[in-house]
Amino acid sequence: MKPSGYTGLPPYSREPGSNGLALDPSGRLTFCEHGDRRVSVLTKNGGKRTLADHFNGRRLNSPNDLCFDKAGNLYFTDPPYGLPKGPADKDTRELDWNGVYKVSPEGVISLLTKEMTFPNGIALSPDEKTLYVAQSDGNAALWKAFPINPDGSLGTSRILADVTPMAKSGNFKGSCDGLKVDSAGNLWATGPGGVHIMTPDGKRLGRIETFLPNGNCCFGDDGSSLYICADAFLTRIRTKVTGSGFQK
Repeated sequence: MKPSGYTGLPPYSREPGSNGLALDPSGRLTFCEHGDRRVSVLTKNGGKRTLADHFNGRRLNSPNDLCFDKAGNLYFTDPPYGLPKGPADKDTRELDWNGVYKVSPEGVISLLTKEMTFPNGIALSPDEKTLYVAQSDGNAALWKAFPINPDGSLGTSRILADVTPMAKSGNFKGSCDGLKVDSAGNLWATGPGGVHIMTPDGKRLGRIETFLPNGNCCFGDDGSSLYICADAFLTRIRTKVTGSGFQK
């Protein structure tokens, strides 16, 4: 895709390109476009169709990461990183919060929460009863878990894990960014010091250190390969578990 994420004239911002990617239930590539401030999907004829770019008549900040449930509901985060002046931009942003949203298969967009300072990576539990969201805030680096109510709204959140001391120490590179869930419900989440592996209750199981900031990760191949996007390279590690959604 060229240009990727932004179709205006330069200069724009430090992060104008496309960010989170996901396949919808029909297998179409859906992606967050920072610079164009929207979530789009590639159509069968090679074009693009916008799924979300406004909420209540106001432009989104810069959609960052996304995931789908089996029914086709789209969940995405909307921090300010892709705005022309980044998080400090007060001239072009039209929303005074950084939200987490849902788009129904019919195209209806709903604000799920605006309690997080900088929502980033997002994923669903295998049973789709819990929504996990990363917060890429150096002063409050953490992951939250939100129960999903029967009506689709979110219940009271709980902090799954807080790695603020690691983020503030200066000894660990990276921030809380992309995350995925395996078939057992464990989280594989990029953060300070690598990819953190934890149970749904937040118990630490381990950490994969790449010695670089890591933007995202995903399971691929037969489901037992974890791909990690580090700043300077893409790497793969074989795992003893499969990613959520992969058949054994």
